[in-house]
Amino acid sequence: QVQLVESGGGLVQAGGSLRLSCAASGSISRINTMGWYRQAPGKQRDLVARIRGGGSIMDYAESVKGRFTISRDNAKNTVFLQMNSLKPEDTAVYYCNINVGALFRGYWGQGTQVTVSS
Repeated sequence: QVQLVESGGGLVQAGGSLRLSCAASGSISRINTMGWYRQAPGKQRDLVARIRGGGSIMDYAESVKGRFTISRDNAKNTVFLQMNSLKPEDTAVYYCNINVGALFRGYWGQGTQVTVSS
């Protein structure tokens, strides 16, 4: 089993910044991907950013490119999402996701609310 603990959500005005953190612990033999997804009310959960390939490849949703940056601390099995120039449409619950091991098992965090006011 793998546990994910998220932090860093909150309320911010448009144009502001937030930094999300997600620490993974438990049975982690190999991390395939770590990333962030978000889900707004009434919408599906979508990829925001993901880091893979041992931390050398980052994927971003088009809507956040140039504003969000994903990074990872390999020693601490922690992934970060720096969110700048936030917009009201970024408002959602943000979920951390990790995919581990040879069987590519996925785990989700509990979610953290990000609210951007206009």
